[in-house]
Amino acid sequence: MNLRDIKKDIEYFIGEFIDDCSLFLTLNPGKETEKVSDIINEAVDLYNDLRDKINNPAEGAGKAYYNGIRKEMLEKLDELSEKLSSVISKEG
Repeated sequence: MNLRDIKKDIEYFIGEFIDDCSLFLTLNPGKETEKVSDIINEAVDLYNDLRDKINNPAEGAGKAYYNGIRKEMLEKLDELSEKLSSVISKEG
């Protein structure tokens, strides 16, 4: 696994999550817009934070550092997905 792959994964997974949020907003205009917008903002903040960590690694950062970033991304995306699911389930 190289640095380019990690950057692509961050962009792909977070981008897909934001697309899911946007799809919900498109299909349900006016419903829970503010809550979903807050979740999108959290996803954008996560993207920016992870890209900063990738572009400015700690000195002597190795494979474990980058694996930790990938793990952090997946854990935080799970948390955001749970928030989105909670909002959606209240809609149904």
